[in-house]
Parts: sequence; structure tokens; C-alpha cells
Amino acid sequence: MTPRPASEKIVAEAVAFIGDRPARVVDVGTGSGAIALAVAAALPKIQVFATDTSIDAVALARMNAARLGLSGRVTVCRGDLLEPIRGPVDLIVANLPYLPAAEARRRPDLVDEPPDAIFAGGDGLEPYRRLIAASRQRLSRGGALVLQLHREVLTASRGDLDTLAAAVAGSTPSEPLAARPIAA
Repeated sequence: MTPRPASEKIVAEAVAFIGDRPARVVDVGTGSGAIALAVAAALPKIQVFATDTSIDAVALARMNAARLGLSGRVTVCRGDLLEPIRGPVDLIVANLPYLPAAEARRRPDLVDEPPDAIFAGGDGLEPYRRLIAASRQRLSRGGALVLQLHREVLTASRGDLDTLAAAVAGSTPSEPLAARPIAA
């Protein structure tokens, strides 16, 4: 998938949130591993887990981690959302599919992108709803979720996940969430 500026914002948010402390970070829907690897490269004290449901994405992310010498701190797992990761985590980052699958035909600009990285069933937001629900159980005290939705980066502490869930529930591709800030 073609990296977009929002991915850089996710990395910047992650780096600012973690700072110079040890932490466990999960990149959900890692794809090529770009976000996971950029965060790991910027924060040498962290352990990063990267998950994806795609066999091809997992293989590519592992290859990229090895090529960059980050395999010792970045573990790439195949599985749905947080399922493959055990224990609490300090930060979850995600850039998941959010466009309804029904829009695929109307989006010729995305024809070269992997469909599973862009489109999801129903209204397209189910992966986000499930991730927010799973984050409630998996984030450590003081942990946060950083996600990209409709080209906007949203950050929510563990205590603000209900606010984030409400914002996601009311979002549409034509109405970005920028007007609804989520507390860090």
C-alpha cells in the first residue's frame, strides 16, 4: 500500500506519547510494517508487535524488519487485531480499512491498493469498533490508542475510549473527525 502523510502523523504521535521510556507497542494492520518499523527505529527502548491478517503482509513486514536490523525488537504476527499478542500493552497504533466495500467500484484511485487494506464490510468501520473494544481490555494504565481514520489521526487514552467509540460511530467518509478532537 502507498504510504500516506497520516502514517507519519501516527509515528509522530507514538514517539511523542512513549518518549524515552521502555514500552510495549502494537501496530495493528501493519501491512508492510512501515509504521511499526519507524516507531521501533525512533524509540530504541521499546518492544513492538505488528499484526496483520494477510500472509503476504506478514511476510513483507518480517522481511522489512530483517532488512532494517529490527527483527530483535519487532515481532510480526499473523492474526486479527490484538489476538496474537499476550499481556497488556502501553500503546496501540492502527491504520485499518475504513471505507465500505460497496465503495470499491467508485474509487478507481485506489485500484492498485490491496482491497483488504482499504475496504471493510458494512459501513467500513467494524474493524475500528472491534479494535476499540479490544483496547479496553489490553491497554495498560496510562496506555493509549492512536489510529488513523478518514485521513485524521486520533489519540485516546484508555479512559477516553468511550469518547473515541462515539466519534467513530458518528463518522462518515465525507465528514472527517478533525472537528471532534479526542483527548490524549
